[in-house]
Amino acid sequence: MAPLTPHWSQPSHPSIQQVIIPSDPSDFTTKSISKVTLPPYALFAKFSFPPCTKASKPTYATVQVGRDEHVDLNSDLVYINHSCEPSVIFDTTSLSILAGPHGLKAGDELTFFYPSTEWDMAQGFSCFCGAASCRGFITGAKNMKPEQLDGMWLNAHIRSLLEERDNVPSTYLSNLTLAPGSMEKEKGLAVSGTKEVGNGTGGESDLTEEALKSALDQARKMVDAAQKALDTYKSLHCRSSVDDLAGTGGKGAVRQYGVGSRELSGEMGGDTKVEV
Repeated sequence: MAPLTPHWSQPSHPSIQQVIIPSDPSDFTTKSISKVTLPPYALFAKFSFPPCTKASKPTYATVQVGRDEHVDLNSDLVYINHSCEPSVIFDTTSLSILAGPHGLKAGDELTFFYPSTEWDMAQGFSCFCGAASCRGFITGAKNMKPEQLDGMWLNAHIRSLLEERDNVPSTYLSNLTLAPGSMEKEKGLAVSGTKEVGNGTGGESDLTEEALKSALDQARKMVDAAQKALDTYKSLHCRSSVDDLAGTGGKGAVRQYGVGSRELSGEMGGDTKVEV
């Protein structure tokens, strides 16, 4: 796969992002470092149009934002690598990049969980993030077990596709839908079995009641997580630490950075299989 050739002015986000280039471009270790400190779930950047554009098919620089929708970032944010313990979240509903559940510190590597946006990548890759929870070979959410996605921020199109794949109600995936750290594992949901009832009747209604109670509990947790995210965002009274994808690089300052793990693996360029 040929390396990505940037067609935008670089650096595109000098106030919030530093791109580290390996001395040997064939080393495939290009990475991005945060230049700002943010609280959990605070806004890091927005997907602005332009420079973002809708893509007719997956390419090197695309991010999947819907079931059949992809966008080109057209900025240095394409160099944000994958990690199984990511520092940022790509939220395709609000078209935002958010600080992760532990916040973001200047000097942290910028990473996100690729299966949170990508369903079926045409070419997988071996993850070398080094996290204790490393998932190993990454091919997209389609080929991952529920326990591998447990506790991870997953976008709406990924959750919907998982429900279809597993043919289960949304409550089964409830602890996959919330922001990391805002949920607890729930056992005994409707898909896991039936509740024994002494007289042998009422099992179905009891099972429905359990599922509804679980759904209500998860909804409360989701509201709490959303309120926390809103509070932290509102606490930011200025946008000095927030940039958008329009970038502020100097005019004509186009230069090519080295390739990163996404180009080595092909995960974000021709990453998602297109049904014909």
